[in-house]
Amino acid sequence: MKSEKCLLDETLPQIEEGCLPDIRKVDIKTQYLIEEPVNRDGFIEMKSYTPARLGVGHAGPRYKTETQLRFRADHSAAQDSVWSYVGEDFFKKTGLFSVDTLCRDKDEYITRPDHGRIISQEGVKTILEKCRKNPTVQIFIADGLSSAAIEANAYDTMKSIMQGLDSFGIDYGTPFFVRHSRVATEDQVAEILGAKVVCQLVGERPGLSSAESMSAYIVYDAKVGMLETRRTVVSNIHKNGTIAVEAGAHIAEIIKIMLEKKCSGSELKL
Repeated sequence: MKSEKCLLDETLPQIEEGCLPDIRKVDIKTQYLIEEPVNRDGFIEMKSYTPARLGVGHAGPRYKTETQLRFRADHSAAQDSVWSYVGEDFFKKTGLFSVDTLCRDKDEYITRPDHGRIISQEGVKTILEKCRKNPTVQIFIADGLSSAAIEANAYDTMKSIMQGLDSFGIDYGTPFFVRHSRVATEDQVAEILGAKVVCQLVGERPGLSSAESMSAYIVYDAKVGMLETRRTVVSNIHKNGTIAVEAGAHIAEIIKIMLEKKCSGSELKL
């Protein structure tokens, strides 16, 4: 008679060659699970323009197992991106110092957006001690709602912005990192340092198509409490959107135009 352990082992899934394949490595734009399609080539061409879950097939009234597993995997990646922190390797690579908002942890960051808009007193003191005052442009990086987006895109974007500003002869201040930051934090940064233009690179709320999307929020003459319409946004910065280096060059060009026209947001005609 087989032991209880042997019977248990037989019921467990058998993993061949030591591991299961990573289902998220499949490009969803090329994945087509419809059986006996009428126009396969036409449908695949349409899918190439969007990461939407089209042509995923079904088993009776239900999704196919592969489709359901992919949905759960992408959802898990999005959750991990929101709740995880930017790793120490990022700070070693960039050399950035870090300050905090009033939020003490991720839970407070999610539930109290107002606390994420205000840098702590200790953070303000650190910025004043370590940053150059009255720069034309101040760039900083914030984790926002996706740490994965920052680790994947922020450094290359920032370096590209700096190279662009150098080519235009525009000076910029000392970059740094803000943990638990909301977009409006940049208004306080502008007032603290006296910058004409502030550019915040921040992780965006992840979706099922990408957990690594970052945006740049850029403002001319920012003030605490100003209207949101004064912000200019460059979004969808990630490997399957606008890649980091291209985004940085575009942002530098936008900053140049802002300084020439002395405005941003809805007033700025690009």
